[in-house]
Amino acid sequence: MERRDFLAATVASGFLAGFPSATLADQSEPGEHLLPFYLPPATEPLLPGPQGIGIRTRVRQRQTNGQYSSVEFVVGPKIMGPAPHLHEALDELMYVLEGTVSVLVGEEVFQVQAGGWHLRPRGIVHTFWNATDQTVRAIDMYFQQPFEDYLEAVFHTLPREAQAKGLSMDAPEIRARHRALTEQFGMKGFPEKRQALVEKYGLRG
Repeated sequence: MERRDFLAATVASGFLAGFPSATLADQSEPGEHLLPFYLPPATEPLLPGPQGIGIRTRVRQRQTNGQYSSVEFVVGPKIMGPAPHLHEALDELMYVLEGTVSVLVGEEVFQVQAGGWHLRPRGIVHTFWNATDQTVRAIDMYFQQPFEDYLEAVFHTLPREAQAKGLSMDAPEIRARHRALTEQFGMKGFPEKRQALVEKYGLRG
């Protein structure tokens, strides 16, 4: 299926609006036909982590023969997301489950309310945040890369390694690992643009 056709079919169907969460088992290998799989409902709510954001993987790219993957994420009240950045080869599609997510794309800010979708194509500078007093929850979907691997490393693996070694997340070793991940996944960041957004919208993080 062509990428544009798959994106259109995903938006039209809305099939992940209430997609459940679970520990996932591989269902398909590259070159095989897709196999059906079922994810039972999550038994624990997803909560924001120490930096105000939490993620968990819903669908891994290897389960769909490299076509698609998705994560659930939550952002606490008044929390800034990542620094503005772009992806060289990744298109992202967001579906908001609860609350309102503010999304910056280029110079325009979109207020994506619960039930709303937002597509962030490759090559465009973007970021997101929660400017409200309520936690927001959404699904992010990826079409060219196993971007769940990047997110799991940044939000889970690297913090655990830093803690085990008694290092801060700003330690040179941890920062070097993060830079290697951004290069591996074809990302370009603009950290100098982040603080202005934090100040403008009264955010933390």
